[in-house]
Amino acid sequence: MIVYSVVSTKGGVGKTTLNANLGALLADLGMRVLLIDADVQPSLSRYFPIGRLAPHGLTQMIKQGALTADCISTIDLALAPIAPRGKPRLNPNGCLDLVVSDAPEGTLQDWLAPRMDSALRIKLALRSPLISEHYDVVMIDTQGAVGHLQDAAVLAADRLLSPVPPDILSAREFLDGTQKLLDRVETASAFGFSVPAMQAILYRQENTRDAREIVKAIRDEYRKLKCRVSVLDTVVPHAVAYKSAATAQLPVHWIDPARARETMHTLLWELIPSLAGNHAGGPATDLRAEVGDDIQDATA
Repeated sequence: MIVYSVVSTKGGVGKTTLNANLGALLADLGMRVLLIDADVQPSLSRYFPIGRLAPHGLTQMIKQGALTADCISTIDLALAPIAPRGKPRLNPNGCLDLVVSDAPEGTLQDWLAPRMDSALRIKLALRSPLISEHYDVVMIDTQGAVGHLQDAAVLAADRLLSPVPPDILSAREFLDGTQKLLDRVETASAFGFSVPAMQAILYRQENTRDAREIVKAIRDEYRKLKCRVSVLDTVVPHAVAYKSAATAQLPVHWIDPARARETMHTLLWELIPSLAGNHAGGPATDLRAEVGDDIQDATA
């Protein structure tokens, strides 16, 4: 099992959209995917239609330090309000489940604040046998603001993903915020916990010469973080399809089976190279064995 946390110290940069669409694409490739909404503003919890709502969610998961079946809701894309083109169905070998955010703003942060183990609560919960036995990939959505929940999501991950909008001011803000985030959580190394590698994704790029120059400048800026952050080659362009998909409560690779579908596949193949060449919507295959090496490399 591999755990990705999608993080940023700035809100509104596309964390939830990226999280939802990568998770849905993985599930459509036959992977068993668990989405965790660790944001007190529960955007991911509302992104896809829920078929069965569990009685509990994020709050109980963190407070009991274990993730049990009564915290896991199921997503049913067939309940989406808008039918996708061609009426595709999710790969029957995959699944897409969700731990909803059910913590009113501030209450869970207040509960975590005095605890010595606050930064480890999500990591502890994911050690539950139920998770490793039933899921291949866990995707954690996080809040933009600095806090105990963000720290817990970072330390729970095997890999960190960070979407970066293609403008210099935002990129420099990200650079400064990311530096501070990594400096803060690296203090956990004194207790035997390592900070996972971070991969930055250039997100919402306009197709203009200026935008391409800005992307080059952003890559140069991120080199200042040396080995702490790498910038992926895949760039996610600005496209109306991502908003349309969110409105339809469907994966973007269903809404735009051309450009957005190609972009999301290319991004996923860069993240998990052993999936390269496999496309969602093809024959229903079980790819879990094929990604085993990548998962072991990421968690080593």
